[in-house]
Amino acid sequence: MMKKYYDAVVIGAGCAGLAAAVALKKNGIEDVLLLEKDEETGGILNQCIHNGFGLSAFGEQMSGPAFAQRFYEQAVSQGVIFRTGVMVTKISPDKTIVCSSMQDGVVTLQAGVIILAVGCYERNSGAIAIPGDRPAGVYTAGQAQKYLNMDGMMVGNRVFILGSGDIGLIMARRMRLEGAEVLGVAEVMPYSNGLPRNIQQCLIDYDIPLYLSHTVTGIHGKTRLTGIDLSQVDENRNPIPGATKRIECDTLLLSVGLIPENHLGDACGIPMDPAIHGPRVDESYMTEIPGIFACGNGLHVHDLADYAAHQGTMAGNGAAAYLKNGENLSHKISVVAGNQVGYVVPSYVHTENVMKTAELYFRVKQPMEHVEIVIRSGEKVIRRMKKDHVIPSEMEMVIIAGKMLEGLQDDLIVEVHA
Repeated sequence: MMKKYYDAVVIGAGCAGLAAAVALKKNGIEDVLLLEKDEETGGILNQCIHNGFGLSAFGEQMSGPAFAQRFYEQAVSQGVIFRTGVMVTKISPDKTIVCSSMQDGVVTLQAGVIILAVGCYERNSGAIAIPGDRPAGVYTAGQAQKYLNMDGMMVGNRVFILGSGDIGLIMARRMRLEGAEVLGVAEVMPYSNGLPRNIQQCLIDYDIPLYLSHTVTGIHGKTRLTGIDLSQVDENRNPIPGATKRIECDTLLLSVGLIPENHLGDACGIPMDPAIHGPRVDESYMTEIPGIFACGNGLHVHDLADYAAHQGTMAGNGAAAYLKNGENLSHKISVVAGNQVGYVVPSYVHTENVMKTAELYFRVKQPMEHVEIVIRSGEKVIRRMKKDHVIPSEMEMVIIAGKMLEGLQDDLIVEVHA
């Protein structure tokens, strides 16, 4: 039976939520409750049976389930209270939480702080409006991954994949290993949106073709998919007349982007950043509603789960500092995406930084080589960094010492120059 009050409630038990709960306990916060809508912790990691997790967090290669299990064991050893099979239906600015479960029915809780670690969801075929019927055989890549890795169901035999996101690339390899014929991967942009290691290990190593500047413009089949139209696109991503071919296949996997899941934050009135579809947060990951924090893929989509887990730790540290010291009321300045930068997290930082450092995460708009990353406030340059190359699929991170922020009045601008 859940109590009515907890010092901290973490919503979502993926790696970010688990890491946040562990950080709260390590900071001396006693009553930490972790709520998860599924019947087990781990979130999307439970279906990611490939390796590549844990290199940053634990210094070893792990599968997704093993990575999640390590954080679960840490949370258990720290005395985190778990409640699975619990759906949170509402949060309020005064940090009340309404949730429901088969065991307890509808329950209202009060928290000292709330951490939203709610993850993200996939865009689907309806969201991208491919012309044609909706026969069986059209799946999101994550949906197909769950069917195959957790339910033991083979989703198709002749497979084509739209979108070169990492889940799509990984599923290209997975389907090939299970005996399917993978006919290709199409990407509407002139460059891949997956990590370079996944392009090599999942496509090149298995001779799976990658069609850049191509998209699916038609779906054929009534009861089951029989084929797709694959079209080359111009620089404005419009199909080029006469540059379309028919590919016979029985399965189309969509790997066309992830969106942070923020219906709870929206309904609560938390201001969102349209560039990331997630909450505006400060360097401690607190939203613009005091005492409510956000982290992981529910804040912005990460390329590596290790980074999401690290951000969970930082949010846990920030929430613990808030419980102990209250809100940071010092002057704050906005963090702005400048030249060739698509977005930056956090949205603002305090000039008296109790976190000691500010971590700035950002993505560039296009692939670039031999660049300089510049962080400035007005005409004052805070940091300069050189990199051989940057690509949109790889998130960049710059650490700013808290002392560098003291006395700043102008926006902090992150820009990249070739």
